[in-house]
Amino acid sequence: MRQKVMPVITQFTGTHEVSSDLRRQLIDCWIAVTNVGGAAGFPFPPVHDDVVEPAADDLLGHLHPSRSRLLVARFGEDLAGWVVLRRDPFRLVAHWGSVHHLQTHPDFRGRGVGSALMRDLRTVARDELALEQLRLAARGKEGLEDFYGRLGWREAGRWPSALRFAPDDTRDEILMLLDPL
Repeated sequence: MRQKVMPVITQFTGTHEVSSDLRRQLIDCWIAVTNVGGAAGFPFPPVHDDVVEPAADDLLGHLHPSRSRLLVARFGEDLAGWVVLRRDPFRLVAHWGSVHHLQTHPDFRGRGVGSALMRDLRTVARDELALEQLRLAARGKEGLEDFYGRLGWREAGRWPSALRFAPDDTRDEILMLLDPL
């Protein structure tokens, strides 16, 4: 029986921790995921550096130990995927966190990268940020609710026909909840 090799997950809490090489890999991953049709924040592929670099820099610029974390998955030196965890900044709902931009590089799909990132993210949310609930929004018609469901998430609601990719391609936005952590 072959043993499955899992990626190494590393957490970053500040932009100063992200090397220029890692920044480049994050951008390249985001471009690759988007351009194969992944639901990664840019709904209209193809995308290139001119669109993704500013978004990546904005995301990295908001990293903060108590508010926003970046988790990356690697096999050796190769970036296999990444995800962002954010604490809600408003005191009324500061016990909530939100998940953003979960992505697995197309070269590493089917190797448990997304699941590993989500398991570690859950631990970070609970044990390090003392969050009580997590939420995310997923694009409909992608099978994402099944993926998240296997990890303990449940559908909390939908915004019907919220996303219009083309006149004949309108999809629901699926609101997912992980509670308790």
